[in-house]
Amino acid sequence: MTTPGRSRSSGSDAAHEPVLVREVVSWLRPHAGGLYVDGTVGLGGHAAALLGAGAGRVIGLDRDEAALAVAREGLAWAGDRVTLLHADYRNLDEALASQAVTQADGLLVDLGVSSLQLDDAARGFSFRQAGALDMRMDRSSGATLAERLAAVDEATLADVIFRYGEERRSRRVARAILDARDRGDLGDTLALARAVRRGAGAGRWQRIDPATRTFQALRIWVNDELDGFDRFLESAASRLVSGGRLAVIAFQSLEDRVVKHTFRRLAASGPAFALATKRAVRPGDDEVAANPRARSARLRVLEKAA
Repeated sequence: MTTPGRSRSSGSDAAHEPVLVREVVSWLRPHAGGLYVDGTVGLGGHAAALLGAGAGRVIGLDRDEAALAVAREGLAWAGDRVTLLHADYRNLDEALASQAVTQADGLLVDLGVSSLQLDDAARGFSFRQAGALDMRMDRSSGATLAERLAAVDEATLADVIFRYGEERRSRRVARAILDARDRGDLGDTLALARAVRRGAGAGRWQRIDPATRTFQALRIWVNDELDGFDRFLESAASRLVSGGRLAVIAFQSLEDRVVKHTFRRLAASGPAFALATKRAVRPGDDEVAANPRARSARLRVLEKAA
């Protein structure tokens, strides 16, 4: 049996730790008879914690079929208290309709890339190991990164890198990537990272690898991650029962900015919603020390008026 709150990746001895799990449970307040939706169930860590804390039922959605397979195995102990669906969280209405559900006591979206995705070189999310230029969350549909790069022009790519990666040298980075493409020197993620560093003028003094920003931008681009995100937040909030809460964990400033502004707008529009968290909740030092990937996580919670 998998311990609630932890999930284990197939073929790995390392446990996947969901971020801010205690805070998510505390803010969503799971209770018997309550229905909760985990829109990015991943390997099942948050869902397990909610079920372990007394949630009556959890519906978990994810675009990644490989992650769902792991979650299905790890959450088997919960029986019919959990339902897992291959779906994009932005298709929340359709997913809930398929389960004859109209409202939820709590909803959660964790916008981070899972350990399963990062640690599998074949997925193409990491610039620290050689992998295919894929980056799709849902490998059953959509164009791969390689396919997108094969067709993109320099101005469009530079805009993607600037908007989604906040990379100041976006034009130089885009030119370096497409130069490598045109030379036939863009065969895997390591080659892509080298091109990015050349364009960014990477030096030993830099605090973070410049490939971090560009790989983030390309991942968002491939998966259309910000397309309709604000509309999803509004729709999800409308699905809450009175007193229900919507919790979102963001890992980068673009996503967090959308969450912050959308939540504030909804709270200011009338008495229907209120900010449960006045500012972002961050992981404590102990969590960051145990799981460095948690360091940039930010949790915000919106509550529907009782």
